[in-house]
Amino acid sequence: MLPKKMKALVKARSGRGAELAVVDVPRPGPRDALIRVRACSVCGTDYHIYAWDPWAASRVRPPLVFGHEFCGEVVAVGEAVRSVAVGDTVSAETHVACGRCSLCRTGQAHICQEVAILGVDRPGSFAQYVSLPEENAWKNPPGVAPEIASVQEPLGNAVHTVLSGEVAGRTVAVLGCGPIGLFAVGVARAAGAAAVYATDISPYRLALAPRMGADRALDASRADVVAELRSLTGGEGPDVVLEMSGSPAAVSQALKAVRFGGRVSILGIPSRPVEIDLAQDVVFKGITIQGITGRRMFETWYQTRALLSSGRLDISPVITHRLPMEEFELAMELVGSGQCGKVILYPSPTEV
Repeated sequence: MLPKKMKALVKARSGRGAELAVVDVPRPGPRDALIRVRACSVCGTDYHIYAWDPWAASRVRPPLVFGHEFCGEVVAVGEAVRSVAVGDTVSAETHVACGRCSLCRTGQAHICQEVAILGVDRPGSFAQYVSLPEENAWKNPPGVAPEIASVQEPLGNAVHTVLSGEVAGRTVAVLGCGPIGLFAVGVARAAGAAAVYATDISPYRLALAPRMGADRALDASRADVVAELRSLTGGEGPDVVLEMSGSPAAVSQALKAVRFGGRVSILGIPSRPVEIDLAQDVVFKGITIQGITGRRMFETWYQTRALLSSGRLDISPVITHRLPMEEFELAMELVGSGQCGKVILYPSPTEV
């Protein structure tokens, strides 16, 4: 018999912080699966909610169980569920699309304007149990470690960014070595990039980039990034530049560094409007700029599974900390400081 109460990390009120609380176990609807969470990873979005920045204050309505990157075991299903069963190990596509709008109906559900995000708009996964629509549950093959399974959602962001254009045989620069940027380094290498260069201002994260396959890691606080990237590519600039940091300076560097006719894919979200030289850096260079959000549902998930199962992509160096959920304050401190890769929380002590 399932318990009626569970332990969860709750954004209880406006302002910085969160608290562990005992709350009701969610009741799955007819097309939902109830999942016992084995591992959940901390995202930058979770830190924004914890720190209560302007974005969080404008979007989140406390009290809310937050968190959205996880894996777990299906323990109950609604009567109309057909695609998952009790005992399945699943991860989650955390964007719950409406399924009715023109975007959803034309294969673009990842940019559905009616989307509800797990742990932002609906109860999330920093808990012992979470309820999820069956169409958002991604069944994992046997033997995938819980911490690896839990980070497939952010890994999918990197896969979507990298594979939105040709990569094999191309030179690739990744600007920003947060966890998703580091994932992107590994994905680009696994996808056959001729060379991969990475930039950041954090020595901790720059040290992780070569472990993910970067040929050179550049300290953007010391180096002239544009000049260095051009030098490394015979004066032309990288074929592909992936902007993963959201830094206005990095956005400018991306546009100036990419070769004529190259591709710039932007996943990072700047905190303010960014001024660019549209004529010199975009129009006259004939470049392609892509805005990347989320994961293509479910094309990206299949690509992610293939990369992991191929043996060419090892993301374990990015997972740097594993903590019980009771140590959430340390986890948030690590994420806020940048002195970490991916931080994994375990709702049940036996999983640590």
